[in-house]
Amino acid sequence: MGEKFYITTAIAYTSRKPHIGNTYEIVLTDAIARFKKQQGFDVYFLTGTDEHGIKIQEIAESAGISPKEYVDGVAGEIKAIWDLMNTSYDKFIRTTDEYHVKQVQKIFKKFYDQGDIYKGEYEGMYCVPCETFYTESQLVDGKCPDCGREVKPAKEEAYFFKMSKYQDKLMEYIEQNPDFIQPESRKREMINNFLKPGLQDLCVSRTSFTWGVPVEFDPGHVIYVWIDALSNYITALGYDDENPSELFKKNWPADVHVIGKDILRFHTIYWPIMLMALGLPLPKKVFGHPWLLFGNDKMSKSKGNVIYADDLVELFGVDAVRFYLLSEMPYANDGSITYENIIARYNSELANVLGNLVNRTVAMTHKYFDGVVKEPSEKEAVDDELISQAKETVKNAIAKMEEYKTSDAIEQIWNLLKRSNKYIDETTPWNLAKDESKSKRLGTVLYNLIEAIRIAAVLLTPFMPETAEKIANQINAGDLSFDSIKEFGGYKAGTQTNEAVPLFARLDEEKTLEKIEKFLEKYNESEEKFEPFKEEIEFEDFEKCDLRVAKVLECEEVPKANKLLKFKLKVGNEERIILSGIKKYYKPEDLVGKNVLIIANLKPRKIMGIESKGMILSAVDDNEDLLSVTTTLDGQFKAGTIVC
Repeated sequence: MGEKFYITTAIAYTSRKPHIGNTYEIVLTDAIARFKKQQGFDVYFLTGTDEHGIKIQEIAESAGISPKEYVDGVAGEIKAIWDLMNTSYDKFIRTTDEYHVKQVQKIFKKFYDQGDIYKGEYEGMYCVPCETFYTESQLVDGKCPDCGREVKPAKEEAYFFKMSKYQDKLMEYIEQNPDFIQPESRKREMINNFLKPGLQDLCVSRTSFTWGVPVEFDPGHVIYVWIDALSNYITALGYDDENPSELFKKNWPADVHVIGKDILRFHTIYWPIMLMALGLPLPKKVFGHPWLLFGNDKMSKSKGNVIYADDLVELFGVDAVRFYLLSEMPYANDGSITYENIIARYNSELANVLGNLVNRTVAMTHKYFDGVVKEPSEKEAVDDELISQAKETVKNAIAKMEEYKTSDAIEQIWNLLKRSNKYIDETTPWNLAKDESKSKRLGTVLYNLIEAIRIAAVLLTPFMPETAEKIANQINAGDLSFDSIKEFGGYKAGTQTNEAVPLFARLDEEKTLEKIEKFLEKYNESEEKFEPFKEEIEFEDFEKCDLRVAKVLECEEVPKANKLLKFKLKVGNEERIILSGIKKYYKPEDLVGKNVLIIANLKPRKIMGIESKGMILSAVDDNEDLLSVTTTLDGQFKAGTIVC
């Protein structure tokens, strides 16, 4: 076996089924792992689930089951999706695994015994979804600085880790290892926002809930998420301070932790400091990948814009989904996903560029030479251009993957595929076939195309393993190693190809979108319509809302918007514009002259480039019918009347 390469994902939190944005990480990590295996590395690929915390306990209690029952279900769902996406992980760890729990308890005790943690009391603002305390000064507009959700005051006895003890040592390590945090922009963010201002001691135990790893020497305390979850990277290998396993000794330190940019602080500050306290070497690299957004928004169940991997696979197939995720996401900036964009790229790149090239090349080989690939013996200048690009593609695609730039690597491969399609147009094999004297030239052209396709299949293997295998089978490729594509000409002449089978059939956009709409109706049918009440507010908070009656002067559709109507309203002596997402319920002309109820003092915001100054109040019932205030206020109140 070759040199070891240990790669990990962040472990998925078991609060809910992972959406496609969460799934991107396992697919990205799998592509890197497969790439390293192709290079000859002895790869160990770890993933798993993070299963403790107050959020899990609250969800389980509301469902009337134990936390363990709840996480068993979600962990099974996560593992099933990871398997569905054809990911090649070697181990799936769960933080409820007994061996992990025991080692976390030993790690915590070691920190305590050597004076790295101490007992105190924490008072601050707590974000349940992020499992994190914040001071008032750290909040943004009074909300969690990471996720933007509500926080609540919390005070409890807790143990704290002395982060400042290791701060200078960590800063020195980052300076001496410039590739430790990638991309570069993430490194600057960690240094400027957290290390330079000075690290605060970290809360590492809790007493306000029980679903966690117990502190053995202090009943009532459970070990907080960061020591528990982050330790998985070593416990999964068999870490033990007194008797580490051979697997641990072989694979640690990790070559790369692949994580989302939102948890970079925990992996590049807290985790390295914990490792320093354990006397262990630090990971060689932490790669903080960007987010996959729905259009321009972060995916959220409350926004109704969540897309799930298993749904996409049912609609488009595993490799089409893998291709989209890995080619759409930039190296450092957020990517975007919409059903329309998936369909467009499926047709243009998978069906047209890749599928069409393979299908017609193999078909021509069968039509003109009974499927046998001839020796290239009659060359022309145009061949050199294709051969040169094929060689450059190998070099450039591998170089991009060394930097984990999957979208750039895929772009290199597609440039070769496009050049191959152009080569067909330039050489016109169908015309060569009409002249028997040009048989050798035709054989050379088809050989060059088969070899370019083989090279592309080798390079596609980390990204689209099933498709690469199908291509290899059609052309009877034989060797698919990186060594075989160092030079152009590795395909053995005289090989008999198999029948041409279409890889990706074109999709009818309109019919596919209709299918998607029907497909997603299951969520509308299965999910409870009633939303839980928000947190109680004081009467003084309610008094801040300025509710007014407004008269509709004009109403029109917003171009390119599926749901929006643009209202011109009279509110007292003032006219204003408000946008409302009720297009499916009304014709604009039916609303002119009606009265509506609005929140008049809501801070203006731009929607589709139009400033909306306020909000029209309405509600949707269980039958998806709009219940509007327009019918109850018509003719009874003047525009501008205060509602109290």
